[in-house]
Amino acid sequence: MISSHDINNPDPYIKPVFSSSNKLKRYCWNVAWLLLCRWTPNPLHNWRIFILRSFGGKIGNQNFVYPDCRIWAPWLLTTEDVVTIGPSVEIYNPGGVEIGHHTILSQDAYICGATHNYNEQDFTYIKKAIIIEAYVWICAKAIILPGICCMEGSVLGAGAVIGKNMEAWTVYTGNPAVAIKKRNNFLLKEQ
Repeated sequence: MISSHDINNPDPYIKPVFSSSNKLKRYCWNVAWLLLCRWTPNPLHNWRIFILRSFGGKIGNQNFVYPDCRIWAPWLLTTEDVVTIGPSVEIYNPGGVEIGHHTILSQDAYICGATHNYNEQDFTYIKKAIIIEAYVWICAKAIILPGICCMEGSVLGAGAVIGKNMEAWTVYTGNPAVAIKKRNNFLLKEQ
């Protein structure tokens, strides 16, 4: 039998997860992105980076951030130098996202930093950090699930869904994604 909720025990499915101040901050961010960035031509990366930094983003040098990407909370985003956040990429980062240098998030990739505990009646909201190290390529329409670390040089193939940490210099494909081969570690030749 489904238990009913009373005034002393409100239904967790309708209880807000985020505070009013958090919602207001995200609303201001979304309006600013819409008015100042969404319509801008693709080459105006420096302008969009300026706006991200104005909202607390820790953005490295020579990043390429496309106008139709969606970043949930720029103040919870850290990138190193030479990072591409491609067309229609979505970064849902309530737990924070860190992106290493020379990393590419290709078009329509989805970085998902939260989930719910579906085994609890309260359906508890869980946010987890995502770490994407240097020289990683997240291909078109790929999905990274909460709490994942994509180690240096790893590749997540087009349309793949990763729910476990990715080993360094390894290529993953499928749903769920599995390792299919090693990637050439070109950094070893430079030493």
